[in-house]
Amino acid sequence: MLLVPGSLTLAQLHGFERSHEPLSLDPSCRERMAAGARAVSRIVAEGKPVYGINTGFGKLAQTHIAADQLELLQKNLVLSHSVGVGALLSDEIVRLVMLLKVASLARGYSGVRPELVDAMLALLEAEVFPCIPSKGSVGASGDLAPLAHMSAALLGWGEARHRGKILPAAEALRVAGLAPITLAPKEGLALLNGTQVSTALALHGLFAAENLFAAAVVAGAMSVDAAMGSDTPFDERIHELRGHLGQIEAAATYRRLLHGSQIRASHLTGDDKVQDPYSLRCQPQVMGACLDVMNAAALTLLTEANGVTDNPLVFPETGESLSGGNFHGEPVAFAADQLALAIAEIGALSERRVALLIDATISGLPPFLTSASGVNSGFMIAHVTAAALASENKSLAHPASVDSLPTSANQEDHVSMATFAARRLSDMAENTAGIVAIELLAAAQGIDLRRPLRSSRALEEAHAIVRRVAPHLDGDRYLALDIAAVTPLVRAGAFTRFCPEVALSSS
Repeated sequence: MLLVPGSLTLAQLHGFERSHEPLSLDPSCRERMAAGARAVSRIVAEGKPVYGINTGFGKLAQTHIAADQLELLQKNLVLSHSVGVGALLSDEIVRLVMLLKVASLARGYSGVRPELVDAMLALLEAEVFPCIPSKGSVGASGDLAPLAHMSAALLGWGEARHRGKILPAAEALRVAGLAPITLAPKEGLALLNGTQVSTALALHGLFAAENLFAAAVVAGAMSVDAAMGSDTPFDERIHELRGHLGQIEAAATYRRLLHGSQIRASHLTGDDKVQDPYSLRCQPQVMGACLDVMNAAALTLLTEANGVTDNPLVFPETGESLSGGNFHGEPVAFAADQLALAIAEIGALSERRVALLIDATISGLPPFLTSASGVNSGFMIAHVTAAALASENKSLAHPASVDSLPTSANQEDHVSMATFAARRLSDMAENTAGIVAIELLAAAQGIDLRRPLRSSRALEEAHAIVRRVAPHLDGDRYLALDIAAVTPLVRAGAFTRFCPEVALSSS
């Protein structure tokens, strides 16, 4: 993969997270980085105090540091900030974090030498991933603690993972053919300042949400047929009058998925139901709103991934070093909070459809989707699990960005909480994947119970995907295995090919 800083796409970011494709840097970046490093050297030579280059940090910014202490200053910055706690971030997240940091530094406005970026690329090439604890960042000044753990590995401190094995960082560097690096002025601060951890976590949540969305749309369409619902609510004319793009696109997908269904054709006339419940009828409105929110978040996160978010910023053309606040994670926090709402609602609507399908008075199917209810409980408690997961997501969906605690003796008096906002998306996505998996099983069972009628070609293909890993439920069995078999399909995007109309627009 050729990395052109400032021009990353969502498709590139998604692909890089999932694979170990070699990464090469646009050669034109080297001179821009070198020019930035030369500008920092000139500032050091002049001796004037400039924040982050020859001063302390945060509340200690007024302290001027002597030239012979600058190397120690950068080293101490990394070590003192390596205070994260909690479970380690996964290799795929760390890989994305490092890519985003390389992309930011290589823009040439951080004042770092090309050699520093080369060392990070060498770690990526060797599949050596610094061990980064997941907790300890408030999202301003950037993701200080987690990025310090990433940076400490370059200095030979801390630990790193290589092909699943945790090694002392110095040993891991040897695996990558590297020696511990010595940081030049400003390089430690450039590594630590930035939103790369929160952005990587939010991107991970975004990519998970895309897979959840597609699976939930397919499950919802299957549920319409299983419950002998109507496709009239998906009529194009209804949605064009409201005008929301996501809603229009979602409705088109439902129409296409249901087209040609024998089940639908069987009750076009003589059906005494006037209207379906909202969880069937209002799917384009709810899922379309989720899609619009996901697209908005995607645009924000792609902008952030291509931005420069450390401080101060060095402008080689003028030799200036300007202090600002690009490290503040508010845009990422807002995007992550939006994604949390979408993930929660995707699961909430899916849970309602499971409840509908097991209710014989609404679905017209056997109680709890089993032909011998009483001795068999069928999907009764599978729905309880879906309800539990949906309820948990309600709590997790509370906006993180509305919280702030001042740090650094009130110098950093407003923070974004972007890192937690983004980190909790993985838990929420896992919950929603479980809910949608349960719906896919329930909807497939409902379609089975409509035989010999068949659903549409597309939905029969989706039904077959479910049935390849989970057979029809003839009587009660250890149903956890079925849920465990279908959930990875949801998580891995096995149903995205059924929904090309609703791919994220920024990809």
